[in-house]
Amino acid sequence: MNIQGLQKLSLLDYPGRVACTIFTGGCNLRCPFCHNADLVLHGQEQPPLEQSELLSFLAKRRGVLEGVCVSGGEPLLQEDLGELLQAIRGLGYAVKLDTNGCFPERLEALLRSGLVDYVAMDIKNAPQRYAQTVGLAGFDLAPVQRSVELLSASGVEHEFRTTAVRGLHDAAAMRQIGQWLSGAPRYFIQQFVDSGRLLGETGGAFTPQEMEELLAAARCYLPCTQLRGIDI
Repeated sequence: MNIQGLQKLSLLDYPGRVACTIFTGGCNLRCPFCHNADLVLHGQEQPPLEQSELLSFLAKRRGVLEGVCVSGGEPLLQEDLGELLQAIRGLGYAVKLDTNGCFPERLEALLRSGLVDYVAMDIKNAPQRYAQTVGLAGFDLAPVQRSVELLSASGVEHEFRTTAVRGLHDAAAMRQIGQWLSGAPRYFIQQFVDSGRLLGETGGAFTPQEMEELLAAARCYLPCTQLRGIDI
């Protein structure tokens, strides 16, 4: 496992649970607004956190932490992710997986084996704008669509989420996403935050009023839509 970071306490990453978050190195996408550019581009340069060290930490935090969020980068790039999740669950923790949905076969294997309790999948944009948003010309959306279908049929708690960035998203895009995800149990439009370590140049964040307009557009087709990361 290429574990490049550990946030020892989070009240936000795993809905309803006190959790820690681990960050895996590497990603197959090149979204310009990504705030974890170091993990995406340099996910192999520093020695990873040893799995034994992580599990030792988790063993000591039982009774304090309730869950473990596995984020990235893109965790499903890690071929031995299932082994790690099995060890984490063996310690009594619930597991949340953050993914971009590009590896449906690996996602399906985790869902079938019962190794994840909650999945948060990024929906980068409306289908017609995906390639531009992920920074890859000719991007094939089919794996992402398959992952949406897998989660919808899985019975596993899940959410879809989009980080809204000026110049990439607008009300029309949110309506299209709402149509695409119609019937989903949870959909969040997240406020973009400039970490100072972005992968590329962006148009920046929307104002609170503009975020409300995006919310209203998505709710035309997906009433469950909520905003995240902004006080209205």
